[in-house]
Amino acid sequence: MFAKRQSALAAAAGAPPVKVPLRDRLAPVGRVLKKPPVAVTAAGLLLLGAAALFITVLGDPRAGAPSASAALHRQAEGPAPAPSGMDAFSMGAYQDLTGDGAMYPSLMGEAMITLPDGATVSGNGAPVTAPRIPAQPLAAAPIAALHQPGPDGQLPRIAPDGRVPAQAYARPFRPNGKPRVSIVVGGLGLNAVTTRAAIERLPPDVTLSFVPYAEGLQGWIDAARSQGHEVMIEMPMEPTGYPANDPGPYTLLSSASADEVTAKMNWLLSRATGYFAVTNYLGDRFQTSEDGMNAFMGVLRSRGVAFIDDGSMSRKPGAWARA
Repeated sequence: MFAKRQSALAAAAGAPPVKVPLRDRLAPVGRVLKKPPVAVTAAGLLLLGAAALFITVLGDPRAGAPSASAALHRQAEGPAPAPSGMDAFSMGAYQDLTGDGAMYPSLMGEAMITLPDGATVSGNGAPVTAPRIPAQPLAAAPIAALHQPGPDGQLPRIAPDGRVPAQAYARPFRPNGKPRVSIVVGGLGLNAVTTRAAIERLPPDVTLSFVPYAEGLQGWIDAARSQGHEVMIEMPMEPTGYPANDPGPYTLLSSASADEVTAKMNWLLSRATGYFAVTNYLGDRFQTSEDGMNAFMGVLRSRGVAFIDDGSMSRKPGAWARA
């Protein structure tokens, strides 16, 4: 009976299990670890585990080292960049220069200018107290036969009798044997207070130069001539950095054709009458263009208008000599 029961249990339990060696059991794991990506990952984990065990047993090796902390603060933004291009040809930009100096803090300070008759003008924002200079009127513009209709207004021209605007509109000069120095005040016509002060309180011998984009330009030129000032108009020319540095929509460009230069000059020259000369506003790049400068000088010569440069074009011959 016991033999039968043992046989039944053996049949129910099946054959005895076969023992598998440990090496054979770990063989699949070894094959996986032999793959390069898995091996690198396993090595990294092993290294991190060893480091954690080292710190746990021995403590943090940097625990006794000196340490310091510093607070970080956002640096204040610098002043806004100076306006360029048409921003500079606006009332707002020029008024900021005569205001509290918020736009240009480096210009803050005080200056004292001594004018004729002992008058002074303070640069601390106080009103101008210089006396008005007695008027020495020049001939009213336009002078007959010195202008002709153009596509954008009256353009200067050489009169049939040979008179030229460069001579007819210039202030008469009487030589006295002493050295001659010319003073030109430019950028006028945009700020009414500054322009009126220059016209009324500067000696008539000072030449005044006006921005072509100024509103009421003819009125300013008439007022200047009635006070005795000879006047010029500024020609915006392409500077280095154009178009980021843009003197306005009628800038004379170095890449322009002769016809394009002439068309823009016709607009600029027809802004007003009564000027004896033009001067450049910027233009260090435009002056490198032989074609552009030849077209520019050709227009002035044909119309009898002088060219007074700011010194940057001293090697370029002017349209008319002007001492």
